[in-house]
Amino acid sequence: MALAFVFITALMDSVGFGIIIPVLPDLIMQISGENLSAAAQYGGWLMFAYAFMQFFFAPILGNLSDAYGRRPVLLLSMLVLSVNYFIMGLADSLMLLFVGRIISGIGASTMSTCNAYIADVTPAEERAQYFGLMGAAFGMGFIIGPVIGGFLGEYGPRTPFIAAACLLFLNLIFGLLILPESLNKEDRRKFHISRANPFATFTRLSKFKVVFGILGVMFIMNLGHHVLPAIWSYYTIERFEWSSREIGYSLGVIGALIVFVQGFLIRIVIPRIGMRWTGIIGLTASIVSFVGYAGASAPWILFAAMVPGALAGLAGPAMNGIASGQIGPTQQGELQGGIASMMSLTAILSPPIMTQTFGLFSDSNAVIYFPGAPFLLAGILTMLALMLFVRTTADLPIAEPAG
Repeated sequence: MALAFVFITALMDSVGFGIIIPVLPDLIMQISGENLSAAAQYGGWLMFAYAFMQFFFAPILGNLSDAYGRRPVLLLSMLVLSVNYFIMGLADSLMLLFVGRIISGIGASTMSTCNAYIADVTPAEERAQYFGLMGAAFGMGFIIGPVIGGFLGEYGPRTPFIAAACLLFLNLIFGLLILPESLNKEDRRKFHISRANPFATFTRLSKFKVVFGILGVMFIMNLGHHVLPAIWSYYTIERFEWSSREIGYSLGVIGALIVFVQGFLIRIVIPRIGMRWTGIIGLTASIVSFVGYAGASAPWILFAAMVPGALAGLAGPAMNGIASGQIGPTQQGELQGGIASMMSLTAILSPPIMTQTFGLFSDSNAVIYFPGAPFLLAGILTMLALMLFVRTTADLPIAEPAG
């Protein structure tokens, strides 16, 4: 039941995030009175605010969970997230939307604690597969969230926010009832604010050569990966005039494919070919997908590109599994906090870059009209990540025996 709650927590984080994606362009345009191109750029800065807070709070929550346990950190984050979505649902100004995203960035810094919980209760050789389940939870959220958001968006762009707040509050009640603590008292260490900042965390993790290299790969990869939540809604509206319901359903398809890959396929692939080759396949598939999105001239091409895009989900859990295997039990929260903080740093940098690129190439006055340009940029970044991953993991075993 405990792992079920951790899984549901990751799921609810994803549902809460995904449920608002189909309606966010309409809400921003409604509040700001701007056109789609300008709304996309506001959306990028909203994601910047969210990620900026995650960057600083992910290592804080990871270190707090190393000191006081995983349970209180997870439960408090659920409360913070629930409050956030109520605020955003009632927002009548861009300032309130930004306040909501700031609160959300604090509360949604729980993936590091979820992964640390998994590291507490699973053997090292099985962690990549359980990290894959966390990815599957995120994928399920992308099935449920956007579909619900697209459906509820028909009743107004604020309705999905209230629904997300209610779902997160129900998960908080569930956790209060069933979640035990996973971190033994003898494995805890005192909380020091000097350790609970991303720069100090990166400095300590730099002592582990493979871990630091993996962090670099994740950084470059996620600079590209954030193109999907940053511009998918705006791109499909601009390119194919999709409604919020069509956007929600398309993201639901992406989520279903991710669930299959990270919830099922990864359990077959990693034991047979090892984490290194799993990561290589995932990164290569991601490049193919981004190129397909960039050049899509019809909706069916977008859906075809979703297949290699889902295989890209093999890369993250494999890399996390490699890094986790290099770290002892007393530092798992710090490692996962560092990974989450690094990913948040990419979420700070990437959405403004991607949305500004989209605005530049989709505006009516654009010198070159190419709304798929951000996806092409994402493909180039992923190619760089693949090259670094191959170099970083060159000394790892080619394959690991099953079992």
